[in-house]
Amino acid sequence: MLSELESRYLGGRCIGDYFDLIAGTSTGGIIALGLSIGKTAKTILDLYVEHGPAIFPPARFNLFKLRSVWRAVQAVQHHRYDAARLEAPLKQVFGTLKLGNAERRLCIPSFDGYTEVNVFKTPHHKDYKRDWKEDMVAVAMATAAAPTFFPVYQNGQRVFADGGVWANNPVMIGLVDALVCYQLQRRQVHILSLGTGDAEIQFTAGQLLHGGIFDWYDIMSSAMHLQSQNADGQAGLLIGRDQLIRLNAPPPAGKKPIDLDDYARASAELPDIARKLIDDNGDVIRDRFLFTPAYPYPAIYGPRAT
Repeated sequence: MLSELESRYLGGRCIGDYFDLIAGTSTGGIIALGLSIGKTAKTILDLYVEHGPAIFPPARFNLFKLRSVWRAVQAVQHHRYDAARLEAPLKQVFGTLKLGNAERRLCIPSFDGYTEVNVFKTPHHKDYKRDWKEDMVAVAMATAAAPTFFPVYQNGQRVFADGGVWANNPVMIGLVDALVCYQLQRRQVHILSLGTGDAEIQFTAGQLLHGGIFDWYDIMSSAMHLQSQNADGQAGLLIGRDQLIRLNAPPPAGKKPIDLDDYARASAELPDIARKLIDDNGDVIRDRFLFTPAYPYPAIYGPRAT
């Protein structure tokens, strides 16, 4: 969606330059970090397209789906994928940059194994003294350490898991940060909220009849979906529903939602969905957000401190 907006309305310029604050969780956190240093959405998209098959390798020679079954069995006790295959391309993009090098305000949730809720923040407020020292690669790995897919990410003495555990949709994190740090009036805030595809959540027959652990094994997906709905609802109530533009792919007709690690379906189906969403909403987004670039924020601490 962001790449399509760049192509249609910005002549290929980085869309991150047009926003004062960017909040992103998991893969959204990686995108936010890239945009904050001037990487275009197209560049970030190309990163996913190029490295997706290596990060989420398909089950090859999947005769009678036996290899997929074996992978699912292994996943009961072990994470599915090698985190090093994600970390390597991130190092190519971010190198040794710190969070304090970001030119856009950032709020990136993670799950800290010692202090629980955690949000990495750029030094845009006097109280945000610590996170600017973190490597961007470490922040990206911490927010994207999706349980069962990747191992928890250890950074020094701290361990992290995917921010989607508690903030799959970080819109309220960004909104509260903006209101608190800058004492804005609610109607001064405009938000573009991007989803990763909607799904129809319904109680299964097993949940209705039995309600045991086996019936509720997929409760995490439901919880993430409901948290996202709630966050957008709260943000809309706070600033006015007309101040928030939410773009999200509808549930796929006649198909199950695209799995997090299904690179083949994602790369085949999502581009057309994104183009349709921008066909329907692009002009409104242009008029609301893309009329002039925002100034890089004045950092209080770190390498960009003034």
